[in-house]
Amino acid sequence: MNAAPVRGRRIAAAAIMSALTATAFLLSAAPALADYPERDVKIIVPFPAGGTADIAARIVAAELGKSWNKAVVVDNKAGAGGNVGTAEAARATADGYTLLMGTVSTHAINQSVYAKLPYDPVKDFVPVTLVIPVPNILELNPKFADKHGIRTVADLIKYLKANPGSVNMASTGNGTSTHLSGELFQTMTGTRMTHVPYKGSSPALTDVMAGSADLIFDNLPSSMGFIKGGKLRPLAVTTAARSPALPDVPTLAESGVKGYEASSWFGLLAPAGTPPQIVEKIQRDVSAALQQEAVRAQLQAQGATPSGNTPTQFKQFMAQETVKWAAVVKTSGAKVD
Repeated sequence: MNAAPVRGRRIAAAAIMSALTATAFLLSAAPALADYPERDVKIIVPFPAGGTADIAARIVAAELGKSWNKAVVVDNKAGAGGNVGTAEAARATADGYTLLMGTVSTHAINQSVYAKLPYDPVKDFVPVTLVIPVPNILELNPKFADKHGIRTVADLIKYLKANPGSVNMASTGNGTSTHLSGELFQTMTGTRMTHVPYKGSSPALTDVMAGSADLIFDNLPSSMGFIKGGKLRPLAVTTAARSPALPDVPTLAESGVKGYEASSWFGLLAPAGTPPQIVEKIQRDVSAALQQEAVRAQLQAQGATPSGNTPTQFKQFMAQETVKWAAVVKTSGAKVD
């Protein structure tokens, strides 16, 4: 018997089965997409309420809730620089009903500062969309600033060099962008502060305003109200350009720390294996929400820039950020056991 015709029939049969399998998948996925969401959706925020991750999640949740006619619930799971909530999201069922408000810390920094993570930032997640990039801002307790005559970054550097280790620098947690922004500042200015990590922005800012800590490099949106209320003294933003929300506040580069640039960002991710049709629907709906004039105005007033890019673009962005922050970690020497 000639083997060639047999092999040909087998190949043809395999091709038919593959086509039938693909068709069955598409047919089964179509109703899931058409019906999604059929119940409430949860967004895990791996930091406490009141911080920028929480602010971004609640704005997105409110708008998605309106368009989906379903509740979109924000669930704050803080701890270990965002690792606790992120690990929980990684273990969630990949059906689109549990999402994560990931951050520059959870998906670009932590793998460089922690010896071991309870999740894989690449393999355990599928990117949905970047929600907002934001500047960090160097800000001081006003009484501390007035007591020591600190009005500019140059004044601060002078004081730090005269009093090494005496200034308490708060952060939103070990390995976060607020921590590394401060570490990079010390490395580039030859100064030394005492790092005091907190479990999120809200408790850190509370202690800076109370005077228990002296300064912080916080995400701008979570500090904006306190800056406007005179409870925090802004010295400089960490981005290359000034923030339109605070046009009179210079950049650190303008203030004499040449070459300094660091920023934060917040974006939605889903557990790996979430159907691509659902991921694409979420991205489209979030992007549409972020383009609404009222939402854009709300975010821009807090110093944030609405994004809503595609999953592919977000994936590429996170890869670039991981490389960039790995270099910052190496320069600063920051590590978390």
